[in-house]
Amino acid sequence: MIDIRVLREQPEVVKAAAKHKNAAISSADIDRILELDTRRRELTTQTEQQRQERNELSGGLKKGKPTAEQIEAGKKLKAALAKLEGEFVKVDAEYLALLKQVPNLPAADVPVGKTEDENVVAKTVGEPTQFAFEPKNHWQIGEAKGWIDKERAAKVAGSRFAYLKGDLVRLHLALINFALDVLTDEAVLERIAADAGLAGKVSTKPFVPVLPPLMIRTEPYEAMDRLEPRDDRYKIEGEELWLQGSAEHVLGSMHAGEILPEADLPVRYAGYATSFRKEAGTYGKDMEGILRMHQFDKLELESITTAETSLDEHLFMIAIQEYLVSQLELPYQVIMKCTADIGKPNARGVDIDTWLPGQGKYRETHTADYMTDYQTRRLQLRVRRTGGAVELAHSNDATALSMRPLIAIIENYQQEDGSVKVPKALVKYYGREFL
Repeated sequence: MIDIRVLREQPEVVKAAAKHKNAAISSADIDRILELDTRRRELTTQTEQQRQERNELSGGLKKGKPTAEQIEAGKKLKAALAKLEGEFVKVDAEYLALLKQVPNLPAADVPVGKTEDENVVAKTVGEPTQFAFEPKNHWQIGEAKGWIDKERAAKVAGSRFAYLKGDLVRLHLALINFALDVLTDEAVLERIAADAGLAGKVSTKPFVPVLPPLMIRTEPYEAMDRLEPRDDRYKIEGEELWLQGSAEHVLGSMHAGEILPEADLPVRYAGYATSFRKEAGTYGKDMEGILRMHQFDKLELESITTAETSLDEHLFMIAIQEYLVSQLELPYQVIMKCTADIGKPNARGVDIDTWLPGQGKYRETHTADYMTDYQTRRLQLRVRRTGGAVELAHSNDATALSMRPLIAIIENYQQEDGSVKVPKALVKYYGREFL
């Protein structure tokens, strides 16, 4: 949730941000928030005054038998206070409902755009893989090898599910173990920070591996501002409980209501979870294979930092993502997402799109989200500075490795005989050089 002080001081900036993000909230709604904010503060002041008068009257009544005038004054104060409190409840409810719709302000370097087509390629690393034969899609290879079985999964769970089997499962686990070794090795993290020009700017503290809950209650899901669009989420019938859509949803909310000592920051987690999304509106080739599934596994990064270190933390996470993809020797692009594509709670969003020969184009395999204090404000997740001051913490999240790099490996490392070579970085985890 945005800081109301920002809206008070820069209403036109907030209106422009909402427009550039294609947010549902209108300029008129933002003006209404400011009206409600003013009335809310007036009611707070009036209520405090009435309570003070009532307390003074009550103190006087304790000294002797109350007069008729005093009793009548007490009744009037009680009625007036009840009226003020009732109005405050209504005003506050409308105020909060509208304020929650205001998006985070985009960072200064975020490209302005109306659709994802206006995202900007910031960097291209490597050349698209060349073959002496016609490359196949990952699902053609996976089905032929018996690694992907969507037909039987449809019998059991319906469409957009799959059984992953055999060598593909082993390769996925090899990917995750490789990533965990990187994320928990401070010497490797130091090299990544140095190569990214972040030496001395970010901590090289390792990430803590986590197996988080796969469900999340409505309240923390809303506080993370990741519940919407609800049509893309799975709800447990009869309960205020949802299947989480990504590990950061349950990692970012785990310290809600806490005050963390500055000395403990950054708090860094690498959460491995099975996640669930309905992926409403998906069509065409995205329906084939395992690119967009209702259920998928991935290793997600989450960090909690101070305000002044959060942007560098975001850049560090992107550097880690690039390191992982580079170690797998996959061609990729770094994409600066435009205002319309970064999402309502994001101040900045960066994707890594990896080359998929079977589709003949780059596809998203990683994303990194810079959240500032937008989530922590509603979570009431704070940091106690060394000097004793308490302030809101900042949060970041990013993909480490998911099932999508499996697709990239299968398609980029496919051989003419139908086998798939294992990337050098994974050989020691997988155990041999070919699937």
